[in-house]
Amino acid sequence: MTATNLEVLFTPADFDVLGKRDLSDTTCVVFDVLRATSSIVTALSQGARSVKPVLTIEEALDMRAAHPEVLLAGERDGLRIEGNLSNNVTFDFGNSPREFLDRPLTGRTIVITTTNGTRALRACANAQRILVSCFLNLDRTAGALANNPPAKLLVICSGTFEEAAYEDTLAAGALCDRLWKSYDGHASDSALMSRKLWLQESSLLEQALREARNGRRLLTRPALAEDVAFCARLNVFPLVAEMDSTRGITLKS
Repeated sequence: MTATNLEVLFTPADFDVLGKRDLSDTTCVVFDVLRATSSIVTALSQGARSVKPVLTIEEALDMRAAHPEVLLAGERDGLRIEGNLSNNVTFDFGNSPREFLDRPLTGRTIVITTTNGTRALRACANAQRILVSCFLNLDRTAGALANNPPAKLLVICSGTFEEAAYEDTLAAGALCDRLWKSYDGHASDSALMSRKLWLQESSLLEQALREARNGRRLLTRPALAEDVAFCARLNVFPLVAEMDSTRGITLKS
């Protein structure tokens, strides 16, 4: 039986399983298209030195107390974290990638907590390598992997609450499609499914994101509606984002 070297995980239910897997020889790519990984990639494109994902509001506040210079970003129920949830501390940013275009970020560290994306990133913290991707930097991510395809590649969809997210599955499929020749015959059915979905929807990507559950929810909120179109853009930022052993996400050449 041929080993499966390319695999896609669709839902947060898989996060607990990750903690029990030996990922020491595995490269993980995490997608949370709407919107955590899109926000992280955008912040790095604007000069942020590092983005540190944390699980809870309390953990973010503790990092601010220890390092008052850090900026705080995050959401609960899609909205920026306000003082009623965080001991009267209003976060500097929500989870809209467009917010990171409006402030000078050069050299700054951002601590971010979101409903699903940061959970996914922390779940694979023991992997050999962790890349952070979205449609905005998809080809650079694929290129970094294509140059030296890892023996084991695990693509992680952050999902919505505890369910699969259509937009993350599409992004996973887009990455699988770009790397298919490297893993043809060595891919799981989950990779095949996501790739076929991408090939079906790729010509109308923004419309696909508008139909997704997260997309529909954002479109009902006037301040966030433009995030859908923003996150549906391909290859806007030519960068590779990688999480290091300190759990900081930085640019990689």
